[in-house]
Amino acid sequence: MAGGVAGGPADGTAGAFAGRRLPRHWPLLLLGAAVVPGVLLVVVGRSLDEPAVQAWRTVCLAVTVQALPFLLLGTALSGAINAFVPARVFQRMLPKRPALAVPVAGAAGVVLPGCECASVPVANSLIGRGVTPAAAFAFLLSAPAVNPVVLTATAVAFPGRPEMVLARLVTSLVTAAAMGWLWLWLGREEWLRPRSRTVGQAGHVPGHSRFREFRQGFQHDFLHAGGFLVVGAMAAATFNVAVPRSVLDTFAGSPWLSVLFLAALAIVLAVCSEADAFVAASLSGFSPVARLTFMVVGPMVDLKLIALQAGTFGRAFAVRFSAATAVVAVVCSAVIGGVLL
Repeated sequence: MAGGVAGGPADGTAGAFAGRRLPRHWPLLLLGAAVVPGVLLVVVGRSLDEPAVQAWRTVCLAVTVQALPFLLLGTALSGAINAFVPARVFQRMLPKRPALAVPVAGAAGVVLPGCECASVPVANSLIGRGVTPAAAFAFLLSAPAVNPVVLTATAVAFPGRPEMVLARLVTSLVTAAAMGWLWLWLGREEWLRPRSRTVGQAGHVPGHSRFREFRQGFQHDFLHAGGFLVVGAMAAATFNVAVPRSVLDTFAGSPWLSVLFLAALAIVLAVCSEADAFVAASLSGFSPVARLTFMVVGPMVDLKLIALQAGTFGRAFAVRFSAATAVVAVVCSAVIGGVLL
């Protein structure tokens, strides 16, 4: 009995191996397995030394590293709001009428420093706490554009030009409020991804540890949004490498084309709002209105922000909301910039 049991599998295994045949072209397959990985490593290694690849890598890392601290801050603030702040606080702070809550939420961005990467998870948290989406979206757009850090950076980048700081503040606030009211008028709840009641989204559950809820919510939001940040950074880096710098000079001569071009450039460059004023100031060949458009559109619509919105609220929302925001921001920049600059 024991011998039969012991010998059975061995015989079966031997029979299986005996029944198998080597592939017909096994020498070529063996040679390919030995050579191809080495060749790929050599080709990839050499390509990494190309100037274009080095520039792509630099821009991708710069955008990611620049935005990562603000994403970290935003997700931490989002987790803290869900775990520690009662929902009634937001109900008392904002007017009950959504039409009035929109400008109040937009004005709140003036006193809350943050980047666009931080505003997405915070807006998501506000919606989860009962704030009307229109008000949360107004805050999402205004917070990275009109906070004290950004306005101070704008004043430093444009010395002796206080009208540029004023134009940026007014245009950003008007755009944020207009988008909030536009959502009240045309927005639909089905465009928003259904909110699953996972950690960090449902607020504090009685009987549970608040610190544990904070940690779980922060971890969930940061890892989820971080992947979309990297995708947006890669897209921005690709545009930087693919588009020649000579194209900038082609569009600078036309007032309207320069406005549209810098709006598109702000979307794809994905420069952080705390640094975009210095980029705008360096574009001296463009008109003041075009440079204002660059500073207004960038914090509200860029590739990494679109990716973050798609990951947080859903692709249907991100496509519609980003397109509408870009149009409203360009129109407001052209009108208000034409008056103040």
